[in-house]
Parts: sequence; C-alpha cells; structure tokens
Amino acid sequence: MSNRIAAHSVIVGVDRSPQAREAVRWAVHEAVGRNAPLAIVHVTDSLPAVASTLDWSVGQIPPEVVQAQQDAGSTILAQAISLAHDCASAGERPEIIGELRFGKPAPTLVGLSKQAQIVVVGCRGETGWQHRRLLGSVSTGAVHHGHCPVAVIHDEPASSPSAQQSPVLLGIDGSPASERATEIAFGEASWRGVDLVALHVLADSTATNGFFAMEWSALQSTTQKGLAERLAHWQKRYPTVNVSVEVEFENPVRQLLARAEDAQLVVVGSHGRGGFTGMLLGSVSTAVSQESRVPVIVARGGS
Repeated sequence: MSNRIAAHSVIVGVDRSPQAREAVRWAVHEAVGRNAPLAIVHVTDSLPAVASTLDWSVGQIPPEVVQAQQDAGSTILAQAISLAHDCASAGERPEIIGELRFGKPAPTLVGLSKQAQIVVVGCRGETGWQHRRLLGSVSTGAVHHGHCPVAVIHDEPASSPSAQQSPVLLGIDGSPASERATEIAFGEASWRGVDLVALHVLADSTATNGFFAMEWSALQSTTQKGLAERLAHWQKRYPTVNVSVEVEFENPVRQLLARAEDAQLVVVGSHGRGGFTGMLLGSVSTAVSQESRVPVIVARGGS
C-alpha cells in the first residue's frame, strides 16, 4: 500500500463516470460513520488504448502521451477530491487524500484492499457501453477478488431525505460468509442509527416437495427462531439496533431486490478465498450487486 494511504482507510476508486461521483459521495458518508480516513484513488492504465492500436510497448510510448495521461488522471482526481470536500460538512469531515496510480485498475484496487476497511466502486466505469444490469470490469474485479468488504454504488442517489431513515437489509443464509455480512450489517445499522432487517429466503425450488407446502408455517417459525438465536450475540454487541428477522419462500435474488426498494443499503456475503485464484462468488451476491438500485456491500475478508 502507498505510504500516503493510511491503513484501514475507506478507499474509493474514481474515473469520469456518474457512478464514480456517487461512489465518492457515499464514501465520504461511510468514512465519517467509520471514523476513518478517506483515500480517493484514480488508476491510469500504464498502456493506453492508443498503444495497442499503434502496436506500442510500454517503453515505446512517447513522453508527451505519458504526460497527457498523467495530466488527465490528475484532473479526474482533483475533481473527485473537490467533490468529497463539498459533500463533507464542516463538523464531519474525514481526512481526505488523493492517490494517482499507474497500472490496471481492477488489480490495483484489489491490491489496495488488503489493508483497507472497505473499498467503494461505481457499478460501471466511464466506458459506458455495458448493459446497466452488468457490473463493469473494475467493480467485478473488486467484488470477486477483494480482500475486504466491497461496496458497489449505482448512479441513483437517494430520492428523499426519508431514505436516510430506511433500514439496512441483510441477506443471511447461515454460512461463514453470511456471518461476516452480519457483522458488517450490524455495524452499518448502528452508526447510521437505523433498523436492521435480516432476511433469509428459502429457494422456491423447494415447492416441488408437496409436503413442504403443508408444513411451511411451522418451518418458517422454526427458521425464524433459529436465526434469532444466531443473531443474539450481535444484538448484545449492538443493543441500540432494532432487528427484525424475516423468512420468506421465494427466489432469493428476486426477494432481496424487492426488499431493497425499501432499504438504504443491502449487505450480502460472498463465497471464496480471495485473490485471483480459485474464487467463486455466490450467484445471489453477483445478481444483487448487479441489479440493486441501492448500494450493496459484498462481505469479503476477515474481521
């Protein structure tokens, strides 16, 4: 990690996209809530697009092209820093620094994530060609391979002040990744001063079992009780957080996205070991990150 970026910072990756601007706004609020420094990072590709067109290697790039890249990156970074200062109130202003890096954006942010509290990215980058329901390459890389929680921010800001009072929605399934998500969700709900909705969804494929339909009420009650017991120690740690536990029988992605409409933040777990080898992200986490209109934190890394 750069010696300019403090350990346990909130790190936000920026480019020229509208999603990156929303990511900066969200990251400022997050840094204040976590009482953490904010590092704004722009990564300029060390091999610009024109280099591949002209068949240049890195060493063949003219100095004026390199300088133009650096100037453009510095401008993007300066604009993001200015936006961050504008978003921060006088009494709640985190320490803010900017960092210009050269390299590939996704691997660079993944590397920085090793010592970050959380990495914040826009759902899509400035190329803008992707379908709106697909994550961009940088957000995909961070979500799949990051070493800390990753927040994916879309370009739809909260529509009203009342949205700030909306609950945090936690997708819970009892897995170790879900336990990490639970820890994050309680922390987020606590500093935001809002309720927490813990949602467990039984996949609707279970409907093929006729007996299940007759026993749904009993299973729902038993599952709710079990989840409440699992959450009890987190409730003791965060006594000011009002928690409701809900169990539904539906498609998990569909149910989480529907409930997200009434939440200010969704927290879900990921599955995998981190790094660029042997990682498989849960299909639910991927779909919710892609399609949610509100920010989504994918729980990665340890405590």
